[in-house]
Amino acid sequence: QVQLVESGGGLVQAGGSLRLSCAASGRSLSANGMGWFRQVPGKEREFVAAIDWSGGRTHYADSVKGRFTISRDKAKNTVYLQMNSLKPEDTAVYYCNGVYYIDYSPLWNSWGKGTLVTVSS
Repeated sequence: QVQLVESGGGLVQAGGSLRLSCAASGRSLSANGMGWFRQVPGKEREFVAAIDWSGGRTHYADSVKGRFTISRDKAKNTVYLQMNSLKPEDTAVYYCNGVYYIDYSPLWNSWGKGTLVTVSS
């Protein structure tokens, strides 16, 4: 079992920035990838970004590439998502999860509550 707690969401104007955090506990992350997903009501959850826990290699969805940066703090078992140049279409509930690096699908079937990001125009 793993516990995932997302935080850092809020209301921001277009062009602004937010930094999301995800604290994970109950499972070793040393050999896994971690990432961020987002979901808008009525739409399917989509992949946003992933990071290899050991080596720090990153991968991003085309929609956020160049604007978002994923990072991690191994000592704190925490993954971050720095979001810059936010657009209204980034509005969603953001979730973290382990990530399969083959296809960037979620690793665990238990999700946290997520954190809501609202970008106004």
